[in-house]
Amino acid sequence: MDLNLIKQRLESLNKQSTNKAGGGKSLFWKPSVGKQVVRVVPNKFNKQIPFTEMLFYYGIGQRVMASPQNWGEKDPIQEFTKQLRQSGDKENWRLAKKLDAKTRIFAPVIIRGEESEGVKLWQFGKEVYQDFLNMASDDEIGDFTDIVGGRDIKLTTVGPEVTGTPYNKTSVGPSLTTKPLSDNETLVKSLLENQPNPMDVFKKFTFDEVKSALEDFLSDGETEVSPSTPIATPATPNYSLDTNKSKAKVDQFDDLFKDDKGGGDDLPF
Repeated sequence: MDLNLIKQRLESLNKQSTNKAGGGKSLFWKPSVGKQVVRVVPNKFNKQIPFTEMLFYYGIGQRVMASPQNWGEKDPIQEFTKQLRQSGDKENWRLAKKLDAKTRIFAPVIIRGEESEGVKLWQFGKEVYQDFLNMASDDEIGDFTDIVGGRDIKLTTVGPEVTGTPYNKTSVGPSLTTKPLSDNETLVKSLLENQPNPMDVFKKFTFDEVKSALEDFLSDGETEVSPSTPIATPATPNYSLDTNKSKAKVDQFDDLFKDDKGGGDDLPF
């Protein structure tokens, strides 16, 4: 038995497991409290815009579950929330709002001072996204991702003691001066070519898997609503609502999603 070959195979498997959905902490980066500087790298998978928008469910089944909508497929939770709203019941409307998928945005970035670590995925919420879009639409700032004449992005992050929430809050702004992505042409080529794709990082749940997670969630204790018949196939979604149950699920989601009013850009994965 070739022990060197065995070690090589083991190292290869470890790298593969690190890069798979849900297990690759090295693929992701998030700001720490204080000041940092990053550079948004041109997106290998989308030449038009560097950002990738994705929809996620929190607190249903697994801790984080990517919506099938991300891949253009039918989503039983989305179908269910439509019927909740159509019921005309106030508590069903509240639950539908809490069940709605949350938008998270991913940007390929390098961290200044850690360029050798390669491109990381920084995920953030709508507030930071809006700041980036405002920068992108400002002619005086220009294309901050340009590898020659772009701009670094300065971050300032404050912690829960300042935000008054369980989450950090990050503000972003462009550097006053332009600079190249790197003076090292080899490094630039590597950064442009070797990037994690958010669409490949997260598990692609099937309709039936999401449906099962929703059924388990609704049947866990007293529920606000419950399907009286099995949740249907993608072609014929059919939910029957019972609007006379307790408010337990709505209250539970109130605790999970206190960031609905603008906080929580630092939701963890």
